[in-house]
Amino acid sequence: MNKYFLIAIGAFFLSSCNNKVTTSATTDILYTDLDTTISPSANFFAYANGGWIKKNPIPNDQAAWGIGNLVIEETLKRLKDIAVKAAAANAKTGSPEQQIGDFWSTAMDSTKIETDGLKFLQPYLDQVNAIKDIPSLMKAVAEFKKLGSSTLFNSYVGIDDKNSSLIIYQFSQGGIGLPEREYYFKNDSSTINIRNAYLKHITKMLVMSGEDSGAALNAAKSILALETKLAQASKKLEDLRDPYANYHKYAVNDLASLGNNVNWKVFIKDIGVSNVDSVLVGQPDFFKALNSLLVSVSLNDWKNYLKFNIINDFSVALPDRFDVEAFNFNKLFSGAKKRKVRWKRSITKLESGMGEMLGHLYVKEFFNEKTKKRYEDLTESIREALKDRIGKLEWMNDSTKQKAYTKLATMKKKIGYPDKWKDFSAMQISKESYLLNFMHVSLWWHNYEINKLGKPVDKDEWDMYPQTYNASYNPAKNEILLPAGIFIVPGFKDEDLDDALIYGYVGASTIGHEITHGFDDQGRQYDAKGNLNNWWTGKDEAEFNKRADVMVKQFDAFEPISGYHINGKATLGENIADLGGILLGIEAFKKTKQYQEGKTINGLTPMQRYFLGYSLGWLGHQRDEILRNRLLTDVHSPAMYRVNGPFKNVDEFYKAFDIKAGSNMYVPDNLRVNIW
Repeated sequence: MNKYFLIAIGAFFLSSCNNKVTTSATTDILYTDLDTTISPSANFFAYANGGWIKKNPIPNDQAAWGIGNLVIEETLKRLKDIAVKAAAANAKTGSPEQQIGDFWSTAMDSTKIETDGLKFLQPYLDQVNAIKDIPSLMKAVAEFKKLGSSTLFNSYVGIDDKNSSLIIYQFSQGGIGLPEREYYFKNDSSTINIRNAYLKHITKMLVMSGEDSGAALNAAKSILALETKLAQASKKLEDLRDPYANYHKYAVNDLASLGNNVNWKVFIKDIGVSNVDSVLVGQPDFFKALNSLLVSVSLNDWKNYLKFNIINDFSVALPDRFDVEAFNFNKLFSGAKKRKVRWKRSITKLESGMGEMLGHLYVKEFFNEKTKKRYEDLTESIREALKDRIGKLEWMNDSTKQKAYTKLATMKKKIGYPDKWKDFSAMQISKESYLLNFMHVSLWWHNYEINKLGKPVDKDEWDMYPQTYNASYNPAKNEILLPAGIFIVPGFKDEDLDDALIYGYVGASTIGHEITHGFDDQGRQYDAKGNLNNWWTGKDEAEFNKRADVMVKQFDAFEPISGYHINGKATLGENIADLGGILLGIEAFKKTKQYQEGKTINGLTPMQRYFLGYSLGWLGHQRDEILRNRLLTDVHSPAMYRVNGPFKNVDEFYKAFDIKAGSNMYVPDNLRVNIW
């Protein structure tokens, strides 16, 4: 996965990879962003982006501020315009305009939300109150799952890793309220403060729902103790990256081997799944531990846990006091000083449930077929670069190379927006209630996913929205997905940008990055058809792992915040993809007219501009709170290290900026990573 997370985007789209160049220093973003008080050999990220960072402090309602945020802000405005027009259209029931407009109207009607209170949540609270045993507890959990809750564990529909033509129901660890298991066990002052704040947060949520303050505090203590036990039974972040160790197929009738306190056959039926004979369980030991906890933890504690979960899940659509409390707690992880204004929060939730519907309207105005074709061509040039590099690898034998060629050639590309769009007409959206609309959206998606079971995999389906500022590689489909939104430099049109910038910003940090994911530590374990299947010789696999271990050690040594190192194993796939993308972008860029002519722009050579263009993709800074959180929860390294880390392993970087031994950006030849 690339960029920041699944975040919405906007601004001006690049429309071609051309040879026009910027000649004015005042309009050359690569030049104006420089901090020339810092040497590129000391800290290249700060040199490349420091000028912009110094002039652009993080706004109070943001956890971070950078190029992605600039794009988001512009897109939020555009999506708001779409929603406002839809709300005024008085459109036919079931049409995109009616659904978007009514969702928007109810989300913005704060008076009615306050008046409704917990009215539409009450049936679920009543179900929790009526729990009398484990079967009724699990029945309530099934109802919560239909609404998208991660209560108790995670369950979802997905492609079978060992049979990419099969859609299968899957279970994995989950059920904790803090972002990652380590938050329950680390004993530094920041983490202890978070656990103490979590107790207060749970207590306040329960009090606002009607609980006595003393009973709420006791319930909060029990919930934290319960979640700590779930966390103890959960695998660590880096251990989740081994696809074989997290693949366990069970016949439905054999799920009793996980423990007999849950009738899994009944649970699967209650959640709406029928006519399946097998499921996948990612972490069986977690579910065995859960089976024991269901009897060792009191039923009353489980009821309090479920009650808190359903309130917390829907706090954004409840009276404002609930959302304020959720924000006040979550800012411990983001560092944001104040909530975003209501219309931005409403658009974000509208997009989270109806993003493709919005995207269909969005691309009609902001991304055309001609632009799409140009980025398809750039993708092919990056694909060709990897083919060339594979051919030159000395550590890989011919039989593995041939299979790598096949996988690369069959890797499907999805660019811009889908060729076919989902039919949302059955989604029940009305002007009755924001919370009801929120629930109906979740229920529609649940049913949509469940209906995939027993049907062929739709390899044309998109898993992102066109306006998303992100990209992905899906190993089960062997595909790269590059939404329209990823091809953006905010505030610039294509004619303002030269090839060097584009090949670094788009070709390396996005296209090359995602293609390389097919050959990172996880992606390489899937074959050309998307099946988890070892196609490597033993010698080549050992060579790959030896080289990957060098990268793990490099990133383990980085300490962005005192006491918090980058997790080299957890971030390995993204770090490999970053380095691979940079190398592929270089190979493709060397074939351009700009590189071959070698002319400088504002004193910068074509190759210098290429590296600055890549760095532009990570322009920005973030608060310590979110940085600390991501070091514990994210498989991506922080932005600075996604620039400085891989650059230290690229020979062309040393030549472009005359990096000498002894400088901070220098790594000796024999310690550099050399994989793809």
